[in-house]
Amino acid sequence: MGVSRLDVFYRRLLLSKLFIGGWGKPEDLKRLFEFRKVIGDREKCRSLVPEDYPVHIDKSEERSDCHIHNGYFISPLEHLVPGILPPEAVKARFQFIVPKRWQKNRPVCVHLAGTGDHFFWRRRTLMARPMVKEAGMASLLLENPYYGLRKPKDQLRSCLKNVSDLFVMGGALILESTVLLRWLEKEGYWPLGMTGISMGGYMASLAVTNWPKPIPLIPCLSWSTASSVFTTGVLSRAVNWSELEKQYTFNSVYEKEIIHLLEYCGVDSFKMAQEPVSCGSSESGEQLPGLTGHSLQTVDRFFTLTSRRETATDCVQHFGQTQSKNRVKQTFSSLTNTGMSSDPQRCFKASEAQPQEKQGAFFQSSQGSRLHSEAISFMKGVMDECTHMANFSVPVDPSLIIVVQATMDAYVPRTGVLSLRDIWPGCEVRYLNGGHISAYLFKQNVFRQAIYDAFDRFCLKYPHHSH
Repeated sequence: MGVSRLDVFYRRLLLSKLFIGGWGKPEDLKRLFEFRKVIGDREKCRSLVPEDYPVHIDKSEERSDCHIHNGYFISPLEHLVPGILPPEAVKARFQFIVPKRWQKNRPVCVHLAGTGDHFFWRRRTLMARPMVKEAGMASLLLENPYYGLRKPKDQLRSCLKNVSDLFVMGGALILESTVLLRWLEKEGYWPLGMTGISMGGYMASLAVTNWPKPIPLIPCLSWSTASSVFTTGVLSRAVNWSELEKQYTFNSVYEKEIIHLLEYCGVDSFKMAQEPVSCGSSESGEQLPGLTGHSLQTVDRFFTLTSRRETATDCVQHFGQTQSKNRVKQTFSSLTNTGMSSDPQRCFKASEAQPQEKQGAFFQSSQGSRLHSEAISFMKGVMDECTHMANFSVPVDPSLIIVVQATMDAYVPRTGVLSLRDIWPGCEVRYLNGGHISAYLFKQNVFRQAIYDAFDRFCLKYPHHSH
């Protein structure tokens, strides 16, 4: 299956660069990686956010079919990792769209914003208002840090200034979603669920991994990690690689200290090291645009740079849940049986022992090409650390998850990336024909139907009287 030409064309229309400020402060990255170890374990997070965390409604208005309430609260991330959020993002803002008449129960779906979705108009118009009409379902729209009124003054439009900003956004949204879900529970709304499109789907997925109860989750046009989005997807062309390469080269703290804090060591990393083009538990075999000779070798470089000594058994421990462990062990076993070493160091020693001409053009490339590869490798490492779903707890009931994905998505590559089916056994994946942009523009009704189906599944499995 190929990639959508519309996705590629649309990306070319956007000229602004991502991460013009670079990786972010090394001390911020260190704090974020340490915090990820806490937020990635649901049991450790049970007491992070108080049950009665204060939430305020400061404005309400009436429409023909619904009430719209605007509210705010202080992001818990400001208390837990002080100073990591920009001042403008400390106050979390949301909009709550409530039907005038409920059809059945009092269901609420929390929507997290996708890339470029500032303020609330887009989600309110395309999803929340139709959901009121079609299903009598309320929607709570949370504004992402770095967007709308939470956007730093020195940020250009939706372009995050630093790579670390994406991780700050994720950590904040996990905690803020917990605040809102608890508030909605306390107010008597039921059932509750979460959704998001593109980046919003990633963020909703991260939030649900941290929620201690069964909950419907509907991530649309997102997948198991954001690393492929910025290293092999069409958005990789918008990344300011020259600044990232320069910082990685001249500030040794990234290679000497930060790279050793990265814990994610997944099956997809091993497979990509061997088969960078057509590998992995991917759901499709498409060739992705923007892949160059040196970028195809990036994961090899990542393990070479990290000098890890983890065996397959060590790596399995990062998956956290018994079901995932069994699946990963089976995968590692199959890799070993096909002649692939389960020890990354052994793999690379074998590679180094081959004749020079067999090691590929990567090792003969120019200094600039090598630096670019190292920057891409580091990007994959830090992105997997903070966004790979296998680095977080498995949601309490994966059967309540309905993933909606596009078959020709050039923004969210699935080639060489661990499938969500492997990470969340029992989840459902639905495919739309077409790419990322066409699905977003023309398939919002499919996203809404997946939401209704997931909520119905929840109500059948967990009736209200047992709530």
